[in-house]
Amino acid sequence: MPTLENVSIDIAVVLGTSSMPIHQVLRLGRGAIIELDATEDDEVKILANNFPVATGTVVVNGNKIAVEVRRLLPRNPEIA
Repeated sequence: MPTLENVSIDIAVVLGTSSMPIHQVLRLGRGAIIELDATEDDEVKILANNFPVATGTVVVNGNKIAVEVRRLLPRNPEIA
């Protein structure tokens, strides 16, 4: 499948979110810790090019962290 070799996709995994005023964001420094509205046992959202495509769970094995895909989300037929 040589056509697929040149396709670029950005994958992101979202464990949780947080809201804070912009003045707090501007004061954040390197190594700042931001509390999320989730725990390590919560489901994560898997995004491809900022579009939700699946959900999963975080898996920790020794010093390695991975994401296990649990459910693929249905494709929206309106988006081509």
